Amino acid sequence: METLVQTAAFPIIYIQLLLLPSSSESSSCSLKTMVLIYVLLGVIVAGDNMLYSVGLLYLSASTYSLICATQLAFSAVFSYFINAQKFTSLILNSVVLLSFSATLIALNDNADAPSGVSRSKYIVGFVCTLAASALYSLLLSLMQFSFEKVLQKETFSVVLEMQIYTSLVATCVSVIGLFASGEWRTLHGEMDGYHKGQASYVLTLVGTAVTWQVCSVGVVGLIFLVSSLFSNVISTLSLAVTPLAALAVFRDKMSGIKVLAMLIALWGFASYVQQNHLDDLKLRRARKQAHASRVDPPC
Repeated sequence: METLVQTAAFPIIYIQLLLLPSSSESSSCSLKTMVLIYVLLGVIVAGDNMLYSVGLLYLSASTYSLICATQLAFSAVFSYFINAQKFTSLILNSVVLLSFSATLIALNDNADAPSGVSRSKYIVGFVCTLAASALYSLLLSLMQFSFEKVLQKETFSVVLEMQIYTSLVATCVSVIGLFASGEWRTLHGEMDGYHKGQASYVLTLVGTAVTWQVCSVGVVGLIFLVSSLFSNVISTLSLAVTPLAALAVFRDKMSGIKVLAMLIALWGFASYVQQNHLDDLKLRRARKQAHASRVDPPC
């Protein structure tokens, strides 16, 4: 169910798509290619959501968020090979720091695991979350590649279409998984046993589903407007404060190792921010020089 709600509210994006001004621009790729792209990415989305859900089931919120920070390191690798992203010293420094941060969490004992979670399940949660972070980074790079090399549309409608159709495929896969696993039989009991009542259970699912769509449109939009790497940087902003929020809301334990891992992850994130800042300054200087050469041509 947690996997399903991450994509099930995609129909609300149709409202945004209808409100956008119509455009005569069409994609240069064929319908068959577009369907193949949406199906492939949709299946990856469903698998990634499932891995994240399993990880969150067996890990505390703070530990989960710190492991998710490794998605920046994976994003650097995939962006280098798929999107021709340059590998600078700052990016390399960030990759090393984020990897070291995740290693500290992996070597930590299971004292901060949720109640009733064994050591083996803790390891399963760690591996699933780490795999989900890698798959998420791959997904973002593939989306950027699709925007730049295949779909090649300049209107923002392509962002909404990407989110709608990939979510449609992911939702179908999640529904099949829900029935194939037999978990649909437990949904009624889960609703009845919800401590705040059935109405609150339904509202929680609806609110979670809608929030996921808002988040996803923002993520895909940043890929379209900037890059998959920048989108991942912005996504990781929340991971830096999640351990503190988990401490305040869920009373998660903050061991010394976890605090150290969080500080190292913040250091790695700062390296990414610094590199993006330098790239932005370089781009602005290049634009100014190009503009000056057009205004004042040499004699």
